[in-house]
Amino acid sequence: MSIEEGSKFQISQGIQDFFNAAESFTVISNNGKTVQFKLGDGKGSGAMPIEHLHYLLKKSNLTIIPNKRNLLNTESEEQIG
Repeated sequence: MSIEEGSKFQISQGIQDFFNAAESFTVISNNGKTVQFKLGDGKGSGAMPIEHLHYLLKKSNLTIIPNKRNLLNTESEEQIG
């Protein structure tokens, strides 16, 4: 999975304490080794190794929030095809 700038993730309740009780975060940069993010509700920012982000996704501690633009593009392609 490619982690792109602007990707938004929902944080599970079990680990929200590690993220200043934020419910989500948005990726602001990814240099291939480290991901920088901004926490939802103005609760701060942070960074983590990309490997740790993949681990949290695998353990279902994070869930990607689909981008509305991607959803619209998928629906348009289905209607065209």
